[in-house]
Amino acid sequence: MAVQQTLELADFNVNSFESAASAIPHLSHNWPGVVVSDINMPGMNGLQLMEKVQAIDKELPVILVTGHGDISMAVSAIQNGAYDFIEKPFSNDQIVEVVRRAIEKRSLTLENRNLRAELEAHNSPGPRILGNTPPILKMRRILHQVMDTPTDILLNGETGVGKELVARYLHEHSVRKDKNFVAINCGAIPENLIESELYGHEAGAFTGADKIRIGKFEHANGGTLFLDEIESMPMGLQVKILRVLEERQVERLGANVLIPLDIRIIAATKVDLKALSEQGEFRRDLLYRLNIVSIDIPALRDRADDIPLLFEHFSLIASARYQREIIPLSPEKNHELMAYDWPGNVRELRNMAERYVIMGEETTFNMGELDNSTEIQGRQTLMEKVEFFERSLIADALSKNQGSIKETMVTLGLPRKTLYDKMKKYGLNRLEYTHE
Repeated sequence: MAVQQTLELADFNVNSFESAASAIPHLSHNWPGVVVSDINMPGMNGLQLMEKVQAIDKELPVILVTGHGDISMAVSAIQNGAYDFIEKPFSNDQIVEVVRRAIEKRSLTLENRNLRAELEAHNSPGPRILGNTPPILKMRRILHQVMDTPTDILLNGETGVGKELVARYLHEHSVRKDKNFVAINCGAIPENLIESELYGHEAGAFTGADKIRIGKFEHANGGTLFLDEIESMPMGLQVKILRVLEERQVERLGANVLIPLDIRIIAATKVDLKALSEQGEFRRDLLYRLNIVSIDIPALRDRADDIPLLFEHFSLIASARYQREIIPLSPEKNHELMAYDWPGNVRELRNMAERYVIMGEETTFNMGELDNSTEIQGRQTLMEKVEFFERSLIADALSKNQGSIKETMVTLGLPRKTLYDKMKKYGLNRLEYTHE
Protein backbone atom coordinates (compact mmCIF):
# COMPACT_ATOMS: atom_id res chain seq x y z
CA MET A 1 0.00 0.00 0.00
CA ALA A 2 2.94 2.36 0.74
CA VAL A 3 4.38 1.70 -2.74
CA GLN A 4 0.99 2.44 -4.31
CA GLN A 5 0.75 5.78 -2.49
CA THR A 6 4.31 6.68 -3.49
CA LEU A 7 3.65 6.00 -7.15
CA GLU A 8 0.29 7.81 -7.10
CA LEU A 9 1.98 10.89 -5.59
CA ALA A 10 4.35 10.73 -8.56
CA ASP A 11 1.30 10.94 -10.89
CA PHE A 12 1.20 7.27 -11.89
CA ASN A 13 -2.16 5.55 -12.30
CA VAL A 14 -1.88 2.48 -10.03
CA ASN A 15 -4.02 -0.66 -9.79
CA SER A 16 -3.33 -2.95 -6.85
CA PHE A 17 -4.28 -6.63 -6.54
CA GLU A 18 -4.38 -8.98 -3.58
CA SER A 19 -2.76 -11.81 -5.54
CA ALA A 20 -0.77 -12.38 -8.70
CA ALA A 21 -3.53 -14.55 -10.16
CA SER A 22 -6.10 -11.75 -9.86
CA ALA A 23 -3.85 -9.34 -11.80
CA ILE A 24 -3.35 -11.52 -14.89
CA PRO A 25 -6.84 -11.00 -16.47
CA HIS A 26 -6.13 -7.23 -16.58
CA LEU A 27 -3.04 -7.64 -18.78
CA SER A 28 -2.98 -7.76 -22.58
CA HIS A 29 -0.54 -7.57 -25.49
CA ASN A 30 -1.12 -3.82 -25.88
CA TRP A 31 -1.57 -2.94 -22.20
CA PRO A 32 0.29 0.37 -21.70
CA GLY A 33 1.58 -0.18 -18.14
CA VAL A 34 4.24 -2.11 -16.25
CA VAL A 35 4.07 -4.80 -13.55
CA VAL A 36 5.63 -4.32 -10.10
CA SER A 37 5.61 -7.48 -8.00
CA ASP A 38 7.20 -8.92 -4.88
CA ILE A 39 9.06 -12.19 -5.45
CA ASN A 40 7.82 -13.94 -2.32
CA MET A 41 4.01 -14.13 -2.29
CA PRO A 42 1.51 -16.78 -1.23
CA GLY A 43 0.13 -18.87 -4.09
CA MET A 44 1.71 -17.71 -7.34
CA ASN A 45 5.07 -16.04 -6.61
CA GLY A 46 6.70 -13.23 -8.55
CA LEU A 47 8.75 -15.50 -10.82
CA GLN A 48 5.68 -17.52 -11.77
CA LEU A 49 3.79 -14.27 -12.41
CA MET A 50 6.62 -13.12 -14.69
CA GLU A 51 6.27 -16.30 -16.76
CA LYS A 52 2.54 -15.63 -17.17
CA VAL A 53 3.23 -11.99 -18.14
CA GLN A 54 5.80 -13.03 -20.73
CA ALA A 55 3.32 -15.47 -22.24
CA ILE A 56 0.99 -12.50 -22.78
CA ASP A 57 3.72 -10.12 -24.01
CA LYS A 58 7.45 -10.74 -23.77
CA GLU A 59 8.12 -6.99 -23.96
CA LEU A 60 5.89 -6.03 -21.02
CA PRO A 61 8.26 -4.75 -18.27
CA VAL A 62 8.22 -6.66 -14.96
CA ILE A 63 9.90 -5.08 -11.94
CA LEU A 64 10.59 -7.47 -9.06
CA VAL A 65 10.85 -6.40 -5.41
CA THR A 66 13.27 -8.59 -3.47
CA GLY A 67 14.43 -9.27 0.04
CA HIS A 68 18.17 -9.75 0.77
CA GLY A 69 17.94 -13.51 0.40
CA ASP A 70 16.30 -13.25 -3.03
CA ILE A 71 19.13 -11.47 -4.86
CA SER A 72 20.34 -14.56 -6.72
CA MET A 73 16.79 -15.31 -7.81
CA ALA A 74 16.32 -11.71 -8.98
CA VAL A 75 19.54 -11.79 -11.04
CA SER A 76 18.38 -15.02 -12.65
CA ALA A 77 15.02 -13.37 -13.40
CA ILE A 78 16.79 -10.46 -15.11
CA GLN A 79 18.60 -12.97 -17.31
CA ASN A 80 15.22 -14.52 -18.15
CA GLY A 81 13.64 -11.24 -19.18
CA ALA A 82 12.64 -9.22 -16.09
CA TYR A 83 13.07 -5.48 -16.60
CA ASP A 84 14.72 -4.74 -13.22
CA PHE A 85 14.66 -5.58 -9.51
CA ILE A 86 14.65 -3.43 -6.39
CA GLU A 87 16.12 -4.66 -3.14
CA LYS A 88 14.37 -3.94 0.16
CA PRO A 89 14.61 -1.51 1.83
CA PHE A 90 14.41 1.07 -0.96
CA SER A 91 13.71 4.79 -1.11
CA ASN A 92 10.68 6.40 -2.67
CA ASP A 93 12.86 8.08 -5.29
CA GLN A 94 14.34 4.73 -6.25
CA ILE A 95 11.02 2.98 -6.96
CA VAL A 96 9.66 6.06 -8.78
CA GLU A 97 12.73 6.28 -11.03
CA VAL A 98 12.68 2.58 -11.96
CA VAL A 99 8.95 2.66 -12.74
CA ARG A 100 9.35 5.86 -14.79
CA ARG A 101 12.09 4.28 -16.93
CA ALA A 102 9.99 1.15 -17.40
CA ILE A 103 6.95 3.19 -18.45
CA GLU A 104 9.06 5.11 -20.98
CA LYS A 105 10.35 1.83 -22.38
CA ARG A 106 6.81 0.44 -22.61
CA SER A 107 5.55 3.57 -24.39
CA LEU A 108 8.38 3.35 -26.90
CA THR A 109 7.67 -0.36 -27.48
CA LEU A 110 3.99 0.26 -28.20
CA GLU A 111 4.78 3.26 -30.42
CA ASN A 112 7.19 1.17 -32.48
CA ARG A 113 4.60 -1.59 -32.78
CA ASN A 114 2.03 0.87 -34.09
CA LEU A 115 4.52 2.30 -36.59
CA ARG A 116 5.43 -1.18 -37.83
CA ALA A 117 1.76 -2.10 -38.11
CA GLU A 118 1.02 1.08 -40.09
CA LEU A 119 3.98 0.44 -42.39
CA GLU A 120 2.81 -3.12 -43.03
CA ALA A 121 -0.73 -1.88 -43.67
CA HIS A 122 0.50 0.70 -46.20
CA ASN A 123 2.65 -1.82 -48.04
CA SER A 124 0.15 -4.67 -48.06
CA PRO A 125 -2.72 -5.04 -50.55
CA GLY A 126 -6.18 -3.89 -49.59
CA PRO A 127 -7.75 -0.62 -48.40
CA ARG A 128 -5.48 2.21 -47.30
CA ILE A 129 -6.22 5.20 -45.11
CA LEU A 130 -4.14 8.06 -46.47
CA GLY A 131 -3.16 11.17 -44.53
CA ASN A 132 -0.62 12.52 -42.07
CA THR A 133 -2.59 15.12 -40.13
CA PRO A 134 -3.10 14.69 -36.35
CA PRO A 135 -6.80 13.66 -36.61
CA ILE A 136 -6.09 10.89 -39.13
CA LEU A 137 -2.96 9.71 -37.28
CA LYS A 138 -4.98 9.49 -34.06
CA MET A 139 -7.72 7.52 -35.81
CA ARG A 140 -5.21 5.08 -37.33
CA ARG A 141 -3.63 4.50 -33.91
CA ILE A 142 -7.04 3.63 -32.44
CA LEU A 143 -7.80 1.33 -35.38
CA HIS A 144 -4.58 -0.62 -34.82
CA GLN A 145 -5.27 -0.88 -31.09
CA VAL A 146 -8.64 -2.55 -31.70
CA MET A 147 -7.77 -4.32 -34.97
CA ASP A 148 -7.67 -7.87 -33.62
CA THR A 149 -9.93 -7.51 -30.60
CA PRO A 150 -13.32 -9.26 -30.88
CA THR A 151 -15.27 -6.24 -29.68
CA ASP A 152 -17.95 -4.61 -31.85
CA ILE A 153 -17.24 -1.10 -33.13
CA LEU A 154 -19.31 2.00 -33.86
CA LEU A 155 -18.03 4.39 -36.55
CA ASN A 156 -19.23 7.99 -36.42
CA GLY A 157 -18.82 10.34 -39.35
CA GLU A 158 -20.51 12.67 -41.80
CA THR A 159 -21.68 11.52 -45.21
CA GLY A 160 -18.72 10.88 -47.50
CA VAL A 161 -15.93 10.60 -44.90
CA GLY A 162 -15.26 6.95 -45.78
CA LYS A 163 -16.99 4.87 -43.12
CA GLU A 164 -17.08 1.75 -45.28
CA LEU A 165 -13.40 2.22 -46.18
CA VAL A 166 -12.52 2.30 -42.47
CA ALA A 167 -14.62 -0.82 -41.85
CA ARG A 168 -12.91 -2.65 -44.73
CA TYR A 169 -9.51 -1.46 -43.48
CA LEU A 170 -10.25 -2.95 -40.05
CA HIS A 171 -11.30 -6.24 -41.62
CA GLU A 172 -8.57 -6.59 -44.25
CA HIS A 173 -5.75 -5.93 -41.80
CA SER A 174 -7.13 -8.10 -38.99
CA VAL A 175 -7.01 -11.80 -38.21
CA ARG A 176 -10.44 -12.06 -39.89
CA LYS A 177 -9.16 -11.02 -43.32
CA ASP A 178 -9.46 -14.54 -44.80
CA LYS A 179 -13.18 -14.65 -44.00
CA ASN A 180 -16.04 -12.64 -45.50
CA PHE A 181 -16.57 -8.92 -45.18
CA VAL A 182 -20.32 -8.41 -45.60
CA ALA A 183 -21.72 -4.88 -45.97
CA ILE A 184 -25.38 -4.00 -45.68
CA ASN A 185 -26.98 -0.56 -45.85
CA CYS A 186 -29.78 -0.55 -43.29
CA GLY A 187 -31.45 2.40 -45.03
CA ALA A 188 -31.50 0.85 -48.50
CA ILE A 189 -33.39 -2.40 -47.80
CA PRO A 190 -37.20 -2.40 -47.54
CA GLU A 191 -38.35 -3.02 -43.96
CA ASN A 192 -40.24 -6.16 -44.95
CA LEU A 193 -37.08 -7.73 -46.40
CA ILE A 194 -34.40 -6.72 -43.91
CA GLU A 195 -35.02 -9.62 -41.50
CA SER A 196 -34.67 -12.13 -44.34
CA GLU A 197 -31.51 -10.34 -45.52
CA LEU A 198 -29.88 -10.46 -42.08
CA TYR A 199 -31.13 -13.79 -40.72
CA GLY A 200 -31.76 -15.81 -43.86
CA HIS A 201 -34.72 -18.16 -44.19
CA GLU A 202 -35.68 -21.76 -44.76
CA ALA A 203 -37.59 -22.91 -47.84
CA GLY A 204 -41.30 -22.28 -47.27
CA ALA A 205 -40.74 -19.84 -44.39
CA PHE A 206 -43.07 -17.37 -46.11
CA THR A 207 -44.74 -16.83 -49.47
CA GLY A 208 -42.08 -16.68 -52.18
CA ALA A 209 -39.38 -18.39 -50.07
CA ASP A 210 -38.92 -21.32 -52.44
CA LYS A 211 -35.38 -22.22 -51.31
CA ILE A 212 -33.00 -21.80 -48.39
CA ARG A 213 -31.33 -18.39 -48.15
CA ILE A 214 -28.15 -17.79 -46.12
CA GLY A 215 -28.50 -14.49 -44.25
CA LYS A 216 -25.86 -11.80 -43.90
CA PHE A 217 -25.03 -12.79 -40.31
CA GLU A 218 -24.38 -16.38 -41.28
CA HIS A 219 -22.48 -15.41 -44.45
CA ALA A 220 -20.19 -13.20 -42.36
CA ASN A 221 -19.47 -15.97 -39.85
CA GLY A 222 -15.77 -15.87 -38.94
CA GLY A 223 -15.48 -12.44 -40.54
CA THR A 224 -17.04 -8.99 -40.31
CA LEU A 225 -20.58 -7.66 -40.79
CA PHE A 226 -20.76 -3.95 -41.60
CA LEU A 227 -24.09 -2.28 -40.79
CA ASP A 228 -24.11 1.12 -42.49
CA GLU A 229 -26.67 3.80 -41.59
CA ILE A 230 -27.72 1.78 -38.55
CA GLU A 231 -29.85 4.71 -37.44
CA SER A 232 -32.24 3.73 -40.27
CA MET A 233 -32.92 0.29 -38.77
CA PRO A 234 -36.58 -0.13 -37.70
CA MET A 235 -37.14 -0.15 -33.93
CA GLY A 236 -38.64 -3.65 -33.98
CA LEU A 237 -35.57 -5.08 -35.68
CA GLN A 238 -33.23 -3.30 -33.27
CA VAL A 239 -34.45 -5.60 -30.48
CA LYS A 240 -33.57 -8.68 -32.51
CA ILE A 241 -30.19 -7.29 -33.54
CA LEU A 242 -29.38 -6.63 -29.88
CA ARG A 243 -30.17 -10.25 -29.06
CA VAL A 244 -27.80 -11.50 -31.78
CA LEU A 245 -25.05 -9.20 -30.52
CA GLU A 246 -25.44 -10.46 -26.97
CA GLU A 247 -25.95 -14.18 -27.66
CA ARG A 248 -23.72 -14.50 -30.75
CA GLN A 249 -26.10 -16.90 -32.44
CA VAL A 250 -28.74 -16.57 -35.14
CA GLU A 251 -31.80 -18.49 -36.26
CA ARG A 252 -33.01 -18.48 -39.86
CA LEU A 253 -36.64 -17.50 -40.40
CA GLY A 254 -38.76 -20.63 -40.35
CA ALA A 255 -36.06 -22.70 -38.59
CA ASN A 256 -35.64 -23.99 -35.04
CA VAL A 257 -31.86 -24.41 -35.07
CA LEU A 258 -29.56 -21.79 -33.55
CA ILE A 259 -26.37 -21.17 -35.53
CA PRO A 260 -23.38 -20.02 -33.39
CA LEU A 261 -21.58 -16.94 -34.69
CA ASP A 262 -17.93 -15.91 -34.51
CA ILE A 263 -18.45 -12.46 -35.93
CA ARG A 264 -17.41 -8.86 -35.50
CA ILE A 265 -20.06 -6.19 -35.99
CA ILE A 266 -18.99 -2.78 -37.28
CA ALA A 267 -21.87 -0.31 -37.30
CA ALA A 268 -21.75 3.15 -38.84
CA THR A 269 -23.85 6.25 -38.44
CA LYS A 270 -23.85 9.83 -39.67
CA VAL A 271 -26.08 11.10 -36.84
CA ASP A 272 -25.81 11.42 -33.07
CA LEU A 273 -27.26 8.11 -31.86
CA LYS A 274 -27.34 9.32 -28.26
CA ALA A 275 -29.57 12.24 -29.22
CA LEU A 276 -31.67 9.88 -31.32
CA SER A 277 -32.07 7.50 -28.37
CA GLU A 278 -33.13 10.38 -26.11
CA GLN A 279 -35.85 11.18 -28.65
CA GLY A 280 -37.00 7.55 -28.51
CA GLU A 281 -36.01 6.86 -32.12
CA PHE A 282 -33.12 4.49 -31.37
CA ARG A 283 -32.89 1.86 -28.65
CA ARG A 284 -30.65 2.97 -25.81
CA ASP A 285 -29.60 -0.60 -24.92
CA LEU A 286 -28.48 -1.23 -28.52
CA LEU A 287 -26.50 2.02 -28.45
CA TYR A 288 -24.73 0.95 -25.25
CA ARG A 289 -23.95 -2.44 -26.79
CA LEU A 290 -22.47 -0.91 -29.94
CA ASN A 291 -20.71 1.95 -28.19
CA ILE A 292 -18.07 -0.15 -26.39
CA VAL A 293 -15.51 1.10 -28.91
CA SER A 294 -16.56 4.28 -30.71
CA ILE A 295 -14.34 5.74 -33.45
CA ASP A 296 -14.87 9.22 -34.86
CA ILE A 297 -13.84 9.63 -38.51
CA PRO A 298 -12.68 13.23 -39.08
CA ALA A 299 -14.38 15.41 -41.68
CA LEU A 300 -12.19 16.45 -44.61
CA ARG A 301 -12.26 20.13 -43.54
CA ASP A 302 -10.69 19.04 -40.21
CA ARG A 303 -7.71 17.48 -42.03
CA ALA A 304 -7.20 20.06 -44.77
CA ASP A 305 -3.46 19.41 -45.06
CA ASP A 306 -4.28 15.90 -46.33
CA ILE A 307 -6.32 17.25 -49.26
CA PRO A 308 -3.44 17.63 -51.81
CA LEU A 309 -2.27 14.07 -51.09
CA LEU A 310 -5.78 12.66 -51.45
CA PHE A 311 -6.49 14.67 -54.60
CA GLU A 312 -3.29 13.37 -56.20
CA HIS A 313 -4.18 9.80 -55.18
CA PHE A 314 -7.67 9.99 -56.69
CA SER A 315 -6.33 11.71 -59.81
CA LEU A 316 -3.83 8.89 -60.38
CA ILE A 317 -6.61 6.32 -60.10
CA ALA A 318 -8.81 8.28 -62.53
CA SER A 319 -5.87 8.76 -64.90
CA ALA A 320 -5.32 5.02 -65.11
CA ARG A 321 -9.05 4.34 -65.50
CA TYR A 322 -9.67 6.88 -68.26
CA GLN A 323 -6.16 6.72 -69.77
CA ARG A 324 -5.68 10.46 -69.42
CA GLU A 325 -2.52 12.38 -68.55
CA ILE A 326 -2.53 14.36 -65.31
CA ILE A 327 -1.46 18.00 -65.37
CA PRO A 328 0.01 18.96 -61.95
CA LEU A 329 -2.05 21.47 -60.02
CA SER A 330 -0.75 24.98 -59.48
CA PRO A 331 -0.18 26.21 -55.89
CA GLU A 332 -3.20 28.49 -56.32
CA LYS A 333 -5.49 25.58 -57.14
CA ASN A 334 -4.13 23.54 -54.24
CA HIS A 335 -4.94 26.48 -52.00
CA GLU A 336 -8.49 26.56 -53.36
CA LEU A 337 -8.87 22.88 -52.57
CA MET A 338 -7.66 23.37 -49.00
CA ALA A 339 -9.81 26.47 -48.43
CA TYR A 340 -13.03 24.83 -49.61
CA ASP A 341 -15.41 23.49 -46.93
CA TRP A 342 -16.03 20.06 -48.57
CA PRO A 343 -19.57 19.32 -47.34
CA GLY A 344 -19.39 16.01 -49.26
CA ASN A 345 -16.02 15.16 -47.67
CA VAL A 346 -13.69 12.59 -49.27
CA ARG A 347 -16.37 11.33 -51.66
CA GLU A 348 -16.78 14.86 -53.02
CA LEU A 349 -13.01 15.26 -53.40
CA ARG A 350 -12.78 11.94 -55.26
CA ASN A 351 -15.54 13.02 -57.65
CA MET A 352 -13.76 16.31 -58.27
CA ALA A 353 -10.45 14.56 -58.99
CA GLU A 354 -12.19 12.38 -61.59
CA ARG A 355 -13.78 15.46 -63.13
CA TYR A 356 -10.40 17.20 -63.22
CA VAL A 357 -8.73 14.30 -65.04
CA ILE A 358 -11.52 14.07 -67.62
CA MET A 359 -12.41 17.72 -68.14
CA GLY A 360 -9.34 19.71 -67.16
CA GLU A 361 -8.73 22.55 -64.73
CA GLU A 362 -10.87 25.29 -66.26
CA THR A 363 -14.20 23.52 -65.82
CA THR A 364 -13.31 21.77 -62.58
CA PHE A 365 -12.46 24.55 -60.14
CA ASN A 366 -15.81 26.29 -59.93
CA MET A 367 -16.42 25.86 -56.23
CA GLY A 368 -19.82 27.52 -56.40
CA GLU A 369 -21.15 24.76 -58.66
CA LEU A 370 -19.20 21.97 -57.03
CA ASP A 371 -21.69 21.07 -54.29
CA ASN A 372 -24.55 20.24 -56.62
CA SER A 373 -22.57 18.50 -59.36
CA THR A 374 -20.65 16.14 -57.08
CA GLU A 375 -23.65 15.39 -54.87
CA ILE A 376 -25.64 14.47 -57.98
CA GLN A 377 -22.79 12.29 -59.27
CA GLY A 378 -22.76 10.33 -56.03
CA ARG A 379 -26.37 9.24 -56.72
CA GLN A 380 -26.00 8.53 -60.45
CA THR A 381 -25.93 5.21 -62.26
CA LEU A 382 -22.99 4.31 -64.50
CA MET A 383 -24.89 5.40 -67.65
CA GLU A 384 -25.90 8.68 -66.01
CA LYS A 385 -22.28 9.33 -65.02
CA VAL A 386 -21.11 8.63 -68.58
CA GLU A 387 -23.70 11.06 -69.92
CA PHE A 388 -22.72 13.64 -67.30
CA PHE A 389 -19.08 13.48 -68.35
CA GLU A 390 -19.95 13.46 -72.08
CA ARG A 391 -22.09 16.57 -71.70
CA SER A 392 -19.34 18.25 -69.69
CA LEU A 393 -16.71 17.43 -72.32
CA ILE A 394 -18.85 18.85 -75.15
CA ALA A 395 -19.68 21.97 -73.13
CA ASP A 396 -15.98 22.43 -72.33
CA ALA A 397 -15.01 22.09 -76.03
CA LEU A 398 -17.71 24.59 -77.08
CA SER A 399 -16.45 27.04 -74.47
CA LYS A 400 -12.80 26.72 -75.56
CA ASN A 401 -13.78 27.13 -79.21
CA GLN A 402 -16.14 30.06 -78.50
CA GLY A 403 -19.17 28.18 -79.85
CA SER A 404 -17.55 27.25 -83.17
CA ILE A 405 -19.13 24.00 -84.40
CA LYS A 406 -16.28 23.36 -86.84
CA GLU A 407 -13.53 23.74 -84.22
CA THR A 408 -15.53 21.70 -81.69
CA MET A 409 -15.89 18.88 -84.23
CA VAL A 410 -12.10 18.84 -84.65
CA THR A 411 -11.43 19.00 -80.90
CA LEU A 412 -13.74 16.09 -80.11
CA GLY A 413 -13.20 14.12 -83.35
CA LEU A 414 -16.93 13.96 -84.03
CA PRO A 415 -18.88 14.20 -87.32
CA ARG A 416 -21.13 17.27 -87.59
CA LYS A 417 -24.39 15.30 -87.35
CA THR A 418 -23.18 13.34 -84.29
CA LEU A 419 -22.16 16.57 -82.57
CA TYR A 420 -25.52 18.22 -83.34
CA ASP A 421 -27.40 15.14 -82.09
CA LYS A 422 -25.50 15.12 -78.81
CA MET A 423 -25.91 18.87 -78.35
CA LYS A 424 -29.65 18.46 -78.84
CA LYS A 425 -29.71 15.52 -76.42
CA TYR A 426 -27.97 17.53 -73.69
CA GLY A 427 -29.72 20.86 -74.39
CA LEU A 428 -26.53 22.67 -75.43
CA ASN A 429 -26.77 25.83 -77.56
CA ARG A 430 -23.58 27.03 -79.25
CA LEU A 431 -24.69 30.69 -78.95
CA GLU A 432 -24.32 30.43 -75.17
CA TYR A 433 -20.59 29.83 -75.68
CA THR A 434 -19.78 32.65 -78.10
CA HIS A 435 -17.83 35.57 -76.67
CA GLU A 436 -19.36 38.24 -78.88
